[in-house]
Amino acid sequence: MAAGLHEGAGPTTLVVARDLAARMDYRRGIVIYDLAGAARRTGTSPATVKRHVKVLRELGALVWLVHGSKRNLAAPGEPYMATATIYGAVIPAVFDEAMGHRLTGSGYEGRVCGVTEAGRERAVAQVTARSEAWHHGRRRTEQQRSSGRRGARVRTVRPVDNVVVDNPRSQAREPHSPGRYHRAPAVQVDGGCKDTSRERASRSTDRRPSFKISYNPDGSRRTAGQTRRGVGITQQVRPRVAWTQGAGLRELEVALRPFTDVGWDWPAITAELHSWHLTWRPVRPAAYIRARLAQQATAEHQSAAAELAEGWDEQTASGPLAASSPDLVRSVLDGLAEGLATYSARQAELGLDDLSNQSAAADMAAFLSGTGAPA
Repeated sequence: MAAGLHEGAGPTTLVVARDLAARMDYRRGIVIYDLAGAARRTGTSPATVKRHVKVLRELGALVWLVHGSKRNLAAPGEPYMATATIYGAVIPAVFDEAMGHRLTGSGYEGRVCGVTEAGRERAVAQVTARSEAWHHGRRRTEQQRSSGRRGARVRTVRPVDNVVVDNPRSQAREPHSPGRYHRAPAVQVDGGCKDTSRERASRSTDRRPSFKISYNPDGSRRTAGQTRRGVGITQQVRPRVAWTQGAGLRELEVALRPFTDVGWDWPAITAELHSWHLTWRPVRPAAYIRARLAQQATAEHQSAAAELAEGWDEQTASGPLAASSPDLVRSVLDGLAEGLATYSARQAELGLDDLSNQSAAADMAAFLSGTGAPA
């Protein structure tokens, strides 16, 4: 503040900065804005707090991480819920330049990775000055003790190599740059710039939930009525099939859509699932149903491809079964007559004639011609 780096910085800026520092999580380097609470604690107005927080951002001491929103983000039937604005504490670039720090990264992602030559000289000078001051104080103490106790042996006490004891004020200087601390989650940073433009800050940043649109196999959008019907069928199927009770109603309804979309009711779906004869419980029943149906669809596709390659025509093969009853009987009898005639001729060639005088082939031919059987 005394350096005059910003014309708007003043005593009130320090008051607001101390309020933010008192509430800051130093493990992650973040603090919640709390505009109304900050104005109440500092004894100022919200407009004043906003103005001095802007000064801190322009000085490079704060970065805007999360843009809060007062819009209700709760689901219907739940209480009002909004999001808070979160700031991150950063070390200004002018401080790093003065201390001779070498940085890697830019903006909020910048981290100290070393020191420059000027920073090394400064650090050596500070260590040398502290060492000389310590030795000077030690010699002065020894002289005072020797003059106060003449003739007595003075025991020299050497300092213990304990930084915390030697400098008890070091515990109050906590680093406010977020880093990797034990049991500290990583900070989610939206963007890498420490300042936000007015155009971007004026835009709405609340993330509305994205709803997934479901489609039918024919490409049309799935209606609410179809979903209600599927959920109703699933409510009847799940308690009747033990191994599906570990799945949620919604995910099970999605897995059973290949059945419900073709018009199956809950008794048919229940019978189909029982026909799988599962003696174990899948950990994810809905995923198992989808995988099983996918395997069945693959097997049917491969069977159809094999039949097509062999020239199998289902309509031609099922033609005799689709004929009328008299035509079907006559076709069968014609086949029997032809077979008996061939058999009799074969037997005659072998000298194995029938023992009787009646010919079965002649009787069949006479019957088919309508002349009646011979006497």
